[in-house]
Amino acid sequence: MFLQMLSLIHKVASKNTLVFLEGETGTGKELVAHAIHQFSPRREKPFVTVDCSGLTETLIESELFGHEKGAFTGAQGKKIGLVEAARGGTLFLDEVGELPLSMQVKLLRLLETNIFRRVGGVDPIKADIRLISATHRNLRRMVEEGGF
Repeated sequence: MFLQMLSLIHKVASKNTLVFLEGETGTGKELVAHAIHQFSPRREKPFVTVDCSGLTETLIESELFGHEKGAFTGAQGKKIGLVEAARGGTLFLDEVGELPLSMQVKLLRLLETNIFRRVGGVDPIKADIRLISATHRNLRRMVEEGGF
């Protein structure tokens, strides 16, 4: 089983495709994501992990996409988001099933266009990331129930 997993990691790592990992908590999804990054052509660039379950709905957009000065109360200056921080490397969204529907739409737009805007910004920014996402939830069931 381990050798099969290692073979699959090597195969996936060489391609610049989206990767989705599903498994129970504690099964090593982040370890697999990191291994994919380490064996990929992006290995010299950042590997940025986002724990989607640990972010509040009000903060998640700013954390992922950053914000411009004055975008909201308390935005004292421009902030680079995690998508931008992962430029050239890998963005790992752990527990992606916890994202609110409003954020899922913005993430889908990023995946389709490779473009995003900081909160309060008007200028489009090109994203150069490989996205790996993971969850312990059954996303197929969540989609059927309208939760994802």
